[in-house]
Amino acid sequence: MPDASAPTPRPRMPLLLLRLLPIGACLLVLGCAGPRAPQPGAGYGPPPVLTAEQSSGVAIHALGLVGTPYRYGGNTPEGGFDCSGLIGYVYRNSAGQATPRTVARMAGFGRPVPTSELRSGDLVLFGASTPSHAGIYVGAGQFVHAPSTGGEVRLDRLDGIYWSRQPMQARRL
Repeated sequence: MPDASAPTPRPRMPLLLLRLLPIGACLLVLGCAGPRAPQPGAGYGPPPVLTAEQSSGVAIHALGLVGTPYRYGGNTPEGGFDCSGLIGYVYRNSAGQATPRTVARMAGFGRPVPTSELRSGDLVLFGASTPSHAGIYVGAGQFVHAPSTGGEVRLDRLDGIYWSRQPMQARRL
């Protein structure tokens, strides 16, 4: 007859769960880390077509931020800007339009525009298959952007030595 005072064996389930926890954590991280295909306007609703006046306001506002310090992840004039933070700030404050926070997602936002039809306020995105940098076209072949090199928001030419060699696409909101 078993001794009633002997401790009852503990179930092995907690040990199994502890062994599976690191595997589950790795799967979760891998699932979140992969790039996602851009979804047109995902999470932002259908983008409105900006009026010519709003597009001009976007360009003027962007020009007014030239000289603001660059900061990775930055999205305010006081804290600095990265390229997508600059675009989000300008569109939100000039046109009341939320934009995706990453350049990769901007590639599916708005509608594509032939580069021959660029107008002030359009987005210009640079990079081969998935864009990695973006700016706001302000007219006359120029765009405002926040490059990490150079340390501040600046105005550059699309036909400049560096930018003319980069794969480029344009989007209009």
